[in-house]
Amino acid sequence: MGLPMSERSYAGMRVLVVDDEARMIDFIRMNLQLEGFVVLEARNGIEALEMVRKHIPDLIILDIMMPQLDGFAVLGMLREFSNIPVIMLTAKGEEEDKVRGLELGADDYVTKPFGARELVSRVKAVLRRVQSTTEHGLAVLQIDDRLSVDFNQREVIVEGEHIKLRPTEYRLLYHLIENVGWTVPHEQLLAKVWGYEYRDETHYVRLYVNYLREKIEEDPANPKYILTERGIGYRFVDFRKKLAAKTPTE
Repeated sequence: MGLPMSERSYAGMRVLVVDDEARMIDFIRMNLQLEGFVVLEARNGIEALEMVRKHIPDLIILDIMMPQLDGFAVLGMLREFSNIPVIMLTAKGEEEDKVRGLELGADDYVTKPFGARELVSRVKAVLRRVQSTTEHGLAVLQIDDRLSVDFNQREVIVEGEHIKLRPTEYRLLYHLIENVGWTVPHEQLLAKVWGYEYRDETHYVRLYVNYLREKIEEDPANPKYILTERGIGYRFVDFRKKLAAKTPTE
């Protein structure tokens, strides 16, 4: 396992900025270059998809409001062939845009207007999450007869069907299982999965728990794996006793 992303240099990492406003691109490029990033540019969605295929950036900053293809359409097409992390730029107060972007597979969002420090912090936090997601290297964990988790492939196997997890979904599931049987507070999940700068963003946890339940629960409205402890956090049911009971003794 290498150094955590927080201790590494970002020099050379490629960020694709997609926005039809030249001044916005200039502002983002200047501040990311100060941190050592290589900044790629696209002025519309079609150009953005071409840049992704040609240059394979490490992260994409994607504006929603663009001509021809808006950010949602670009993200939807991107997720058909790539899991490159995406930060969406949304208008102030547009909560529906934020939720829609996350549902389509965005990793984070930044609300306009934003400062340079906030943007750079979000970029680094997303890259740290992606990096740590690839470093666990655990084996397949059998939860019960219906569900198992493949930590190497970052997927769940539900009734024999292999279902790929997005990086954030995987990180959340990993930390819940890591604390199996214990209630993990919202703030702890936010700090571990998203980063300490996200400790007040409780809607992230709620939204991604719903995503996981849709993928692993037989009845997401009545979950048996990821349980809600109201006002506190979430708990992954302790499956170890059941497994032990099924294991024959010598």
